[in-house]
Amino acid sequence: MKYRHELKHEITTADMITIRQRLRAVARADEHAIDGKYLIRSLYFDTPNDKALLEKQAGVSRRQKFRIRYYNGNKSVIHLEKKCKVGGLGTKISANLTEDQARAIVTGDIGWMEKSEDALIKELYSKMVSERLQPKTIVDYTREPFIYGPGNVRVTLDYDIRTGLRNTDFLDTDCITIPAAKGICIMEVKWDEFLPEIIRDVVQLPHARGGAFSKYEACRIPMIEHGYGEY
Repeated sequence: MKYRHELKHEITTADMITIRQRLRAVARADEHAIDGKYLIRSLYFDTPNDKALLEKQAGVSRRQKFRIRYYNGNKSVIHLEKKCKVGGLGTKISANLTEDQARAIVTGDIGWMEKSEDALIKELYSKMVSERLQPKTIVDYTREPFIYGPGNVRVTLDYDIRTGLRNTDFLDTDCITIPAAKGICIMEVKWDEFLPEIIRDVVQLPHARGGAFSKYEACRIPMIEHGYGEY
C-alpha cells in the first residue's frame, strides 16, 4: 500500500481561476474529465457516534474513512473506497461495485458482503457489523483535475460542494442537495517522492489557508444548521 504526499488549501473562486490558468499552461487535464471537469457524488460512512467526523475535528494523525463514489451520474462504474491518512500522507484502496450491490449496502442488505472475494468489501462488512458503520450523507462537488508527469503529480480544484443532509439515497440523481461550503474552493496537490518546482510555483498563493479541509465534515455541519440535531 503506497502512500502519497498530500497538500490541501482552501482558496477563493478568484484564486481558483488564477490557479486554473497557470495549470493549463504547464499540466494536462485528466483524460477522464469532460470539458476539463467532472461531477463527483460520494456517500460517506460513519459510526453512530461519528468516529470519523470527530477524529477529523480532533486532528487525529492516523485515520480512515469509507465512501462509495461515482462520476457524472454514471452508475455503471461505482467504486467503494477506503481513504487512509497518516499525517501529511494519504492512500486510497478501492473496489468495484455494481449498482445493485451499492443499493444493497445503502438499504442495509449486507449479508452477501461477508462472502465476497474482495477484501475491501469484506472489511466494510466487518466494520458495519462490529462498529455499526453506516451511510451518513451524500457529498456532491465539481472537480477540475490536472496531471503533471514528473513526480506523478495530480492537482485538483474542487468547488460547488453540496450536501444531501441525512439523505443516503445517493443513487437517486435527482435527490435534493444544498450548498455546504459557500464560496469555498479546495485545491489539492498529491505527489510521490518529489514535488517539481514548477508545480510548487504554480500552486503558490501567499494568502491561501492551508489545512486538512474535509468535504465530509463541511457536509455534516449543515445538519445542525437545518434543525437535524446533534452530529
